[in-house]
Amino acid sequence: MTLQGWTLILVFTAILVALAKPMGLWLFALYEGRRTPLHVVLGPIERGFYKLAGIDPAAEMGWRRYALHLLFFNLALLLFTYAVLRLQGVLPMNSRGLTGLGADGAFNTAISFTTNTNWQWYSGEVVLSNLSQMLGLTIHNFLSAATGIAVAFALFRGFARRSTGTLGNFWADVTRVTLYLLLPICCVYALWLIASGVPQTFLSTVDATTLEGVKQTIILGPVASQEAIKMLGTNGGGFFNANSAHPFENPSALTNLVEMLSIFAIGVGLTWTFGKAVGNPRQGWAILAAMLILFVAGAGVTYWQEAAGNPMLHQLGAAGGNMEGKEVRFGIAASALFSVVTTAASCGAVNAMHDSFTALGGMIPLFNMQLGEIVIGGVGAGIYGFLLYALLAVFVAGLMVGRTPEYVGKKIESREVKLAVLAIAVLPLSILGFTALAAVLPQGLAGPLNKGPHGFTEILYAFSSATANNGSAFAGLSAGTPFYNALLGIAMWIGRFFVIVPVLAIAGSLAAKKHTPETAGSFPTTGALWIGLLVGIILIVGGLTFLPSLALGPVADHLAMIHGQLF
Repeated sequence: MTLQGWTLILVFTAILVALAKPMGLWLFALYEGRRTPLHVVLGPIERGFYKLAGIDPAAEMGWRRYALHLLFFNLALLLFTYAVLRLQGVLPMNSRGLTGLGADGAFNTAISFTTNTNWQWYSGEVVLSNLSQMLGLTIHNFLSAATGIAVAFALFRGFARRSTGTLGNFWADVTRVTLYLLLPICCVYALWLIASGVPQTFLSTVDATTLEGVKQTIILGPVASQEAIKMLGTNGGGFFNANSAHPFENPSALTNLVEMLSIFAIGVGLTWTFGKAVGNPRQGWAILAAMLILFVAGAGVTYWQEAAGNPMLHQLGAAGGNMEGKEVRFGIAASALFSVVTTAASCGAVNAMHDSFTALGGMIPLFNMQLGEIVIGGVGAGIYGFLLYALLAVFVAGLMVGRTPEYVGKKIESREVKLAVLAIAVLPLSILGFTALAAVLPQGLAGPLNKGPHGFTEILYAFSSATANNGSAFAGLSAGTPFYNALLGIAMWIGRFFVIVPVLAIAGSLAAKKHTPETAGSFPTTGALWIGLLVGIILIVGGLTFLPSLALGPVADHLAMIHGQLF
């Protein structure tokens, strides 16, 4: 470990804190539906869309209607993308003559991008045409991100509103987020990436001759436009198989830093937006503080383990940290930080191969996903997932002091607690259930390239990534089979929409309640005690749920490593 490495982690964290309020202010304007400076140019487009689609943006929706429109919208997107991928061979912008994807592969990919998971069993530059990359995939990067933010807005309204049965308008929320947030930032972001060396062209390939006289065919495409929303929308699907380790996606240390910051930018902003929405910005800062404690701790452990290296290699005379699977352009500290950022959020982009991390270094990204990626988290998904744990925390606090739990002016009763537990339980049921199935069936055991605990970790990581809608892979699992494509696709759908529906139900229940003023007997939810309780509840729930599986995987792998055993 070096001072430079720790400085990177601390400076990165400080920039995040500085971004929270400016991003939160813009998000709050969209949350309220207020006019922004961009309305002068984009307002006519928004109104034209509503008129063309026959939508009244002022028509409020109850939680059931909001959820129904959300589900049908995403189902339609899934079917559209499935058709594009299956028909790729007869569609235009396919100069390399690529054939359509098989049924199981198209099913998996369509669900993957619809759910903001962006799990990729294929090599993008080898399997997909430019049209499939843009029309089939990039469009989901915008709309799946907008869907997550819309759900967060609906939950904020549930806390903020009093005695009402409505949560806003789904179509208005998605349209405003896409038009006034995601598109403008990505236009500027993509231009900066182009200036930094990221390609943006409709040419599929270019031929080049190396200094040694070897002729090479280099694959190109509209990379910068996909890269921008891939990071900002915490999508993570790479244009190239090497993802953000590829120099065409991530050319330099500066682009690496900016890409990490863009993964977290909207997530930190939403914490401030929540505090503003409920009339107390300190609530948002308390949530952000709890998130950052977990984030810095995870980044520190991962960096420590990767910098320590492999003792078995040290015995052979190869001193130093673990550089296996890492880009020398970024080094250990930036690679370790990137791995924690991308799994704390629901991004899944990688600039190093997590399968090559040390056992405990790879365990932190795995545990981040198993917690539901609530440490900053995905756009929208992080904050609404974190608030589920906040409801559990106030429930526990209420039990300890013998009072009805209250949070930001709303009494938390049995309905909200049951729905929160239901949403949180979705992850372990899917992750552990599908992992157990794959670990005993021949089709599942054919996937891992390693034996022993490391092979088990490869399976566990895949279903953790799918259910948590992350999309990163341990890279040692051959997942492009009908068995894994089907099960991982189902896990992605469960992890996304089996959480969203209970969250919207909680929002509807809270919106119907009256506001309860704070009294001297109310449990404070802005101070150090509350932040500590939040962190404790998250770690206890996550630890009790997943510790046995982690013990069978990365912990056993680490113990084997320090005792000189290889698999």
